[in-house]
Amino acid sequence: METKLLSVSQIDEAAEIIKRGGLVAMPTETVYGLAADALNGRAVADIFRAKGRPMDNPLIVHISELSQIKCLVREFPEKARILAERFWPGPLTIILPKSELIPDEVSAGLDTVAVRFPSNETARKLISASCPLAAPSANLSGSPSPTTAKHVMDDMSGRIDAVIDGGECAVGVESTVITLASEPPRLLRPGGITLEQLRDAIGEVVLDDAVMNPLKSGEQAASPGMKYKHYSPKADIILLKGKSEAFVRYVNSHNDGKTAALCYDSETEKLEVPFISIGKEDDYSEQANRLFAALRTADDRDFQVVYAHCPKPEGIGLAVYNRIIRAAGFEVKELEE
Repeated sequence: METKLLSVSQIDEAAEIIKRGGLVAMPTETVYGLAADALNGRAVADIFRAKGRPMDNPLIVHISELSQIKCLVREFPEKARILAERFWPGPLTIILPKSELIPDEVSAGLDTVAVRFPSNETARKLISASCPLAAPSANLSGSPSPTTAKHVMDDMSGRIDAVIDGGECAVGVESTVITLASEPPRLLRPGGITLEQLRDAIGEVVLDDAVMNPLKSGEQAASPGMKYKHYSPKADIILLKGKSEAFVRYVNSHNDGKTAALCYDSETEKLEVPFISIGKEDDYSEQANRLFAALRTADDRDFQVVYAHCPKPEGIGLAVYNRIIRAAGFEVKELEE
């Protein structure tokens, strides 16, 4: 299969591919998504095949106007309305009881569906020209999510029909996922909308244990990004928790010519190993924007081990922490001061 690289002016061509049951990678404000007709079970199954994604990992349905949600869910409660008014369009996914129109391929057999209204104009134009779209990240399963069209082509060329090049994604990590199918609501995956913002909007929101820890044995994933090792480059990620001085000292003492540091700007001049910075230590939005590109750079430079400075799990930093701890297989080394 030849994968076409389309411009944002070729939405109609991309929409026709979707209508025929094909796969198109589209830009969103979070990461690039691999889109198919959300109501076409066969097309959705092709997403899993293209990505090498386990079929028990549910997908998110993307809409381009709020009225489209009515046929996708059985109910739209008051808390969902408040969240939609506050954060849509934007990087928030809401899980609700699904309607009969949602194929099992989308929901992984669950009785719920995850829905998002992206703010990216190209994504919304594609949805409007075709239909609601099921769209996980447009990468090979387990690898760092793509934030540019080049990242998508590196992983998916020859596996999908087309990629729309919409430039670099603004947020850089996948959407926040909250479930309203349980009470109190639970944050299942942190992203660009923070836990604090959600609580300010609707009151009590519980942080799901799977944000910081692996799912328990036999537990079913209620959201994308919960069950499997995710976001990981080919290099081994070793997550180091401690102050900057301890991080630099540890990394410099483990310089064997095959290692690199994933660090903050303020640490680069002190390091004696190759480094990839994800920005300022106190700028969580910058870290989120740069994280996945940094992990892909580690592969491009053939590092075998990457020592990553553990981010602070607060605000959008919680999303960065969630992604990097999964890339490290939930192993964190506490550094001596």
